Amino acid sequence: MATESFLGIHGTALALREQRLQLLAGNIANADTPGFRAQDMDFAKALNAALAPAAGTGGDPLGAAAEAARFDAPTSQPSLDGNTVDGERAKAAFAQASLEYRASLNFVESKVRTMLTAITGQ
Repeated sequence: MATESFLGIHGTALALREQRLQLLAGNIANADTPGFRAQDMDFAKALNAALAPAAGTGGDPLGAAAEAARFDAPTSQPSLDGNTVDGERAKAAFAQASLEYRASLNFVESKVRTMLTAITGQ
């Protein structure tokens, strides 16, 4: 719990951003899989759900929040085999999500560096 107060929402945000990246990477990996339906995650919705979990929910609140925020990714035109992955859109979404993940990671690294400086005095 001390980690949560130290990092604020950024620890939770980093974990959710990682889950979104995995989801988007799955879309790219399955671009040629017949019948595959591209998925995405509403990051803001997932973060809000993870920060204010419903009373009595046990298990993995981050996983539950991410699952609740999943949706079918938009596609310009599904292929004849039913696959809805739009390759260019999937790659662009992954690139954007990678930048957002790196920004969150930089913030967490900065907080940890600051704490280490305070501890060591250097």
